Amino acid sequence: METSYLNTFLLVVDSGSMSEAARQLEITPAAIAHQLKLLERELGTRLLTRSGRTVAPTEAGHRLVERAGAILRELGNLKAAINDEAAASELKLGAINTALHSVMPEILAAFVKVYPDVHVEILSAISTDLYDEVLRGELDAAICLHPPFELPKTMCWEQLCEEPLVVMAPAKWGQRDAFALLREEPFIRYNRNLGGGKQADAYLRKAGIMPRERFELSSLPAIAMLVDRGLGVSLAPDASVPWLRGLHVARMALPDQPYRRRFGIIWQRASVRTRLILALVEQARRVVSRR
Repeated sequence: METSYLNTFLLVVDSGSMSEAARQLEITPAAIAHQLKLLERELGTRLLTRSGRTVAPTEAGHRLVERAGAILRELGNLKAAINDEAAASELKLGAINTALHSVMPEILAAFVKVYPDVHVEILSAISTDLYDEVLRGELDAAICLHPPFELPKTMCWEQLCEEPLVVMAPAKWGQRDAFALLREEPFIRYNRNLGGGKQADAYLRKAGIMPRERFELSSLPAIAMLVDRGLGVSLAPDASVPWLRGLHVARMALPDQPYRRRFGIIWQRASVRTRLILALVEQARRVVSRR
């Protein structure tokens, strides 16, 4: 089977149009139609239906969509496993937003000095989604939070740091009691679907604090900017935060810290790109140790 035809099929399904797929591939719609006809002939079934200018997968087409991505990834891994050049030519990384806005640029800058010709593709998502994608082999590694369970032996974890919770408040309130701020001032909540947000919520419940919630969002830089503008206080992980520079935000420690966000890199032990991943891990260690 010509694997490029599978890629064409997935692109047509994703765009819903042969013309749009042809435009993206810089070939003619007739060439797209020819590839799909050959694919249907080889598989012995119809894969797409037409409705005006749009196309949609048939039932068989939906089943192919479910499997084609995994097939193409496995073929890519097979090529990389037997070809050192292929294994060293690209790296697919995942990262949570906190990492993208803090340590990621420095890690990538250091990595590129060692491997200047490697193409790095970066996906942003929450930690649970990144873990699943590494487990499925869709990502080579991810900079994220440790899952709230024991990792299987097939996975590797390199912890970079632990981040306690802190109260973020406008600098003018920096001398006030942290608990009083959480009880009395408008509260900017770190999203409860995220690991750090869950920890913050658990801490508030344990302390018996019911804050006056004003906003809830998933971006720590955005939270810091809202705090800087005097719109409230927040309880969030004390991340590496270059985006706090220039903002008038006080970070206040809390007593009794049972919650710490474990931040690091996760990857599959048997990855065909282990050499590149370990190089990334080494650069990440150096970057974090300098902070």
